Formats: sequence, structure tokens, C-alpha cells
Amino acid sequence: METPDFGIPPQLAGRMSMAEQYEYLRTKLSRRRTLVTAGAVASGLLTGCSGSGSSGTTTTTTATPSPATRVHGSVVSPFGRHLAFGADPKTQMRISWQVPLAVKKPYVRIGTRPEDLSRKIDAEVRDLHTPGVEGVRSALDQYYLHAALDGLRPGTTYYYGVGHDGFDPASAKRRSTIGSFRTAPAAPEKFVFTAFGDQGVSRAAAANDDVLLRQNPAFHLHAGDICYANVNGRGEKSDGYDPGFWDLFLKQNEEVSKSVPWMVTTGNHDMEAWYSPDGYGGQLARWSLPDSGFDPRSAPGVYSFTYGNVGVVALDANDVSYEIPANLGYTDGRQTAWLDRRLGELRASADVDFIVVFFHHCTYSTSSHASDGGVRAEWLPLFTRHEVDLVINGHNHVYERTDAIRNGEVGRSVPIGSSTDPTRDGIVYVTAGGGGKDLYGFPAGVKESYEGHVHDHESVETFQWNRSKESEKETVEWSRVRYRGFSFLSVEAESGTRPRLKVSALAQSGERIDHFEVRRGA
Repeated sequence: METPDFGIPPQLAGRMSMAEQYEYLRTKLSRRRTLVTAGAVASGLLTGCSGSGSSGTTTTTTATPSPATRVHGSVVSPFGRHLAFGADPKTQMRISWQVPLAVKKPYVRIGTRPEDLSRKIDAEVRDLHTPGVEGVRSALDQYYLHAALDGLRPGTTYYYGVGHDGFDPASAKRRSTIGSFRTAPAAPEKFVFTAFGDQGVSRAAAANDDVLLRQNPAFHLHAGDICYANVNGRGEKSDGYDPGFWDLFLKQNEEVSKSVPWMVTTGNHDMEAWYSPDGYGGQLARWSLPDSGFDPRSAPGVYSFTYGNVGVVALDANDVSYEIPANLGYTDGRQTAWLDRRLGELRASADVDFIVVFFHHCTYSTSSHASDGGVRAEWLPLFTRHEVDLVINGHNHVYERTDAIRNGEVGRSVPIGSSTDPTRDGIVYVTAGGGGKDLYGFPAGVKESYEGHVHDHESVETFQWNRSKESEKETVEWSRVRYRGFSFLSVEAESGTRPRLKVSALAQSGERIDHFEVRRGA
């Protein structure tokens, strides 16, 4: 019997786009139909979150238990609950979760009191099949469920339970599974949000969650490289891949994400080419994110929402990355055009004081991956034109924060504890990649510099990635704060006559390592 081989030779994979690699794999799979489930569609795409063409359109199916897995619903326990806002955080919430086996008639119960969950909303099933690779991994079927809650009241705490036939969260024996969340207030008021990237599954990642939860955030921004099921992160079929990491990740984060909307975007490790030409079929199965004018079926990590006086924009930097070009240009410029429009709308809104943009690849960093020239070329002019107030990245597994940067140079020095005005000084860029994955360092001879341990450098020798996929040396003066440790951002937003963003970085111990303020027109 022929031994199945689902890999692409590395020398070939390096010359192929995500779509080309996907087509290569799809052709090989079609010759080994016994490894593809009966749910595969006629085109040969995999069940659940299949792509169609280059858009990676999601196909939602209703999972039907096979004879081998048909069990009573009472023995199937939901896990991995994670919330996300709809387009309007005041009135919309999306509840997602996972079950280990297919179930019938999944739903959410919801109410304003834990003892009265009288409202019942049906959930959709997005099942995902990952074929096995002999000697590497077994085939795996995963079942993700999603319920859309609309028509909610602003500033209201809701209680909810997830269930299915045979598992009723409102029953006495299931009451411990009830969770809660709070919608955004009708009018702006003080609130906190948190952010990091590059989390993965580890004791450090779980410890960061514990400290983060104590900040009582209204929502959390996850700037890509979510769980590292794709180990290598090159967007290649030869990347090591274990979809079971997603089960571990969702279990790990549930204590936070069941009550704090967990707003993710896509990193290079989140391109999983088994499921769709652009590698985002898995993302579409696992997450329900806001639909804010950019088709979430073609780019699940591109969206925006407004909470209080802050407009938040999520971007997919895989689309513009020179360093890791597997998906370079996959939206044909549509993401950048949408960004221009959306930033203009937010800046023109009387309700928005601040604009925060987050995505994975670094605009400005001196750590291992350094800076991505593609991000700078495509998006920096838009950030400047629309006076973005704060940019949050991941990718480099450190904490690093710039001075205010204007036209590629330091517009104003922003020492720890100081304030800056984006309308005058430029934009502060934060690399918050200490979410839990193995840590990086800084260039040789460059010392860490953080609150209580300041070591200023006049300049740092680093590099950026250019269009030729090569590193290009540069000497920079904008690296203000550097910390090699697990950490995250905690941002307090205030409205009123003197609105401000109070930005702090906290180590895993809870100790503050950086803080500064953003004030417009100060």
C-alpha cells in the first residue's frame, strides 16, 4: 500500500503562494479519497469551512453524528466558550463554543438574571475536518458552534448558557456552566481594554490570562499568532500542524473569554493551508467577528467596532507583509482601500475621540523579526493622514514601545510617564508580543529599558524587511522602552472635556513596566 504523503517539498513550497499550495494539496487529497470525510463537497474542498476560489468563503453545515460517534447529548459537554462583539457592541454579542462530538439542535439561553434564561437562540454548527498524515497525526473532526445575539440593551449584564439536545444549561445540574457578559454603555464612560499577541498554550499564557482578568477589561485585543497549531508560521504546506492545539487553547482561555469579548486578528501562524486557498478556513470555523463593511468570509481578521469613545480597527498584515509573503496581496488592495474609508469615517465621527489599530506584523520593532516594510509602505500614510492615536502589534515576543513617530522619524520623545498628542507629535507604536509564547531578545549590546530600569540608547542597529524579501539594515532612534518578559497592555479610556488614553504595560507579575498618556489637542 502506498504511504500517504501530504507534504510539499520545502524547496517547492517556498516558491508557492497559499492558494497554489492549497491546490497542490487538494489534488493529492483527491487521489486518496478514503482520508476525506463523506462531508467533503463535490469540488474536493474540506467540510465545514471550505474555501471557494481565492476568497476562502465559509460553508456552514449541520453536523450529523456518525454511527461511531452517536451518543446521547447528556454526555457531551460544551467547552471553550469565547465571546466577540457584533458590529455594534451596545446591542450585539456573538457567543461561540466547541463540543467534542456532533450534537443536535445547539442553542444559547440568555436572560438578565441567572435564574431566568427564558430567551433561546439557535446556534449554527461549523464543523472542521483535518485529514491525517501517516506517522505524523491522526485525522480530526472538530465542531464549533456560534450564536448571534442581537437586539440587546446597552450597558446591561446578561447571563447565558450554551446547550444542545440532552444538555440544558438552565437545568439544576448544569447551573454551574452559566456565564455572563456586559454590553457596551449607551454613552461613553471610563473603561479598560487589554491587548497582546503571540499567546499559544503554556503555563505562561495561562498566567497572563489570570493577571489580565484582574484588570476587569471591557474587551481584549489579540494581535495574531493565536494558538500556534501551525508551528512554523510560514504559510507553507510543509509547516508542522496539529489542530488539536485549538482544543487546548480554547480550554485554556475560557476562564477569561467566556466573559470578556476576545477580539482576534490573524498572524502568520494563523494561516492554515489545509482548509482554504488563503489559509483562513480554520479561522472562519472558530471565530465569529464583526461584519463592518469588509467581507468577513474573505478576510476574517479585518473589521472594526466602536466602544465608548474609542474606534478599534483590526487588520490582516499577512496581506501586506514583505517578510512572510505567502498571502501578500491576497485582497488585491481592497483591505487598504477599506482601511482608508474606515479611518476617515471614524475620524469624522463626533462620538470617537481615539482610534486604535491592531494587527500582527510590526511596524516598528528592533527585536528578532524587526519591522515589516510592507506594513510601512501600505498603511503608514493612512495612519498619518487620519491621525491614528495608537498602533498595537505582536509578532516579536517582547514588549517594545516607540517614541511618537512622525514621517518615519521621532516627532517627540515620549519617556515613561509622559504624554503625547498625535495631532502634533505623531503616533506611538507598541509591540505587545509577550502573550505567552517563547520569548525573544533585542539586538546585541542593546539593554532592556523599562520602568525602574531605564537604559536609554541614542540609537539602535536593526533592520526592516524590503519588497525583495530581504532584510535591510537601518539605524533607529525611536526605541524608547524594551522589556524581555511576558506582559500585556492595559489601556484606560476616559471621555469628557479632556479625553485621554492611559496606556500601561504590565508584566506577568502584575508589576507595571511602562506607562504613558495619549491626549489629543493637549
